[in-house]
Amino acid sequence: MQTKDHIGRAALLSPEEMAEADRLAIADGTDGFTLMERAGYAVADEICRQFSQGTRAAVLCGRGNNGGDGFVVAQVLKERGFVVRLGFVGEAEGGIATLKGDARRAALAWRGDTEPASEGLFAKARVIVDALYGAGLSRDLNGADALLVAAMNAARDRGARVFAVDLPSGIDGASGAVRGVAVNADTTITFFRRKPGHLLLPGRIHCGRVVLADIGISPAVIDKIAPKVSANGPDLWRDDWPQPAVDSHKFSRGAALVASGPLYGCGAARLVAEAALRVGAGIVTVAAPPDAAPVIAAGRAALVVKPFATAEDFARLTSDRRLRAIVVGPGLGLERKAGDAVDLALNSDAAIVLDADGITLKASDPASAFQNFKSRSAVTVLTPHEGEFARLFPDIKGNKLFRAREAARMSGAIVLLKGPDTVIAAPDGRAAINENAPPTLAVAGSGDVLAGIIGGLLASGLPGFEAACLGAWIHGRAGQIAGPGSLADEIAGAVRQVMAEGAPPPPDIDD
Repeated sequence: MQTKDHIGRAALLSPEEMAEADRLAIADGTDGFTLMERAGYAVADEICRQFSQGTRAAVLCGRGNNGGDGFVVAQVLKERGFVVRLGFVGEAEGGIATLKGDARRAALAWRGDTEPASEGLFAKARVIVDALYGAGLSRDLNGADALLVAAMNAARDRGARVFAVDLPSGIDGASGAVRGVAVNADTTITFFRRKPGHLLLPGRIHCGRVVLADIGISPAVIDKIAPKVSANGPDLWRDDWPQPAVDSHKFSRGAALVASGPLYGCGAARLVAEAALRVGAGIVTVAAPPDAAPVIAAGRAALVVKPFATAEDFARLTSDRRLRAIVVGPGLGLERKAGDAVDLALNSDAAIVLDADGITLKASDPASAFQNFKSRSAVTVLTPHEGEFARLFPDIKGNKLFRAREAARMSGAIVLLKGPDTVIAAPDGRAAINENAPPTLAVAGSGDVLAGIIGGLLASGLPGFEAACLGAWIHGRAGQIAGPGSLADEIAGAVRQVMAEGAPPPPDIDD
């Protein structure tokens, strides 16, 4: 993964990597308490942007550094005129004396009363600060912790606003999983870099709005940590945005082939082909069975439609050396001739997007399929939803980020595991989590549009990982433009506006 500063800002750090970032910052001369103070001030500043002095605030502090951040927040809010109650989970078992290091120092700097953490802490609060557990939580919450989480959520339901320090308590920072129970935050303030748990579901839902605060850690530590996971966005692919040359012609812009199934499934191929054209492929040919060819040709005049009746017919189409990409699977069917089409596509020299029925057809013998992917001269991109993923990778369990990365490593293909929190993974360990997909995309045919977008980008010459990442982002942006109530046809049509907008400019940041 590149490590230019703006790419580094897109990095997502695991809890272990964030701990290493803290360690490196301390080794470079910034003491840990200074980092804790800056984190606490960042949280307090965000609260003060939304609420004024006199507001009742309840701050819940745990026993670790997250709790130390909470003590700083409480002191700053008190100094700024908030009415602050602070509850500490260790107060009944020895109080501040049980704390260590920077957290103890922050607690000793608190100039207010400290009470045992209880459900009553939140009774009259307008603002609640959740500093119970941070991103490093590695166990399920139960017992008294679970009761405190339930009380915070109940207070929020009554109108209080919850501000989580780093991550809502109960959310696993590496996976976004709920560890037993979890706080529902309105705003989450995290530091230096976001964590995968901020983007992966269900963690993203629990976080609310996420604020990334600068606490003075140098971006140079990203080069030393060399994280492999990032948020999917322009920082990853801005330089790869398709830009046709002045002297372009249709084949220099890229030729793509889409395999259609029989008449009853040919709508999928039409969506794929239109999306591939919209995103920039110069010419898209649809290989269709004789019964489907007239319907596809009538649906969009810009498509080249070539009927095929036999495997030999299809082989002639896939052997065209001008082809850069083939999309195979959407609406293809599960008959033997569909399997033949998949095999012929994979035996070609073109980049492949394997989706839908194409994935299911390969699931009967995954080991053979993976050997095929690894032996190809061109990239293979797999775009499964959860059901298709389970069929092709039945032995891979765990959180979504782990599963996608492990599937890519095992198969030798780029794996795009679809969903509201789509994960794109490469065999070399790189991964990106997409975050711009609206609920609009949850409609039949939307996945076919995505496959077509990626196929069109591959035809335009983009590398596999970048094509999959940019494709997921364009798909999400098209869904935003199409808006609620859109059909897949309208999402495909909205790709035109996305391409007209062009690549978003670099962020104006001082990191």
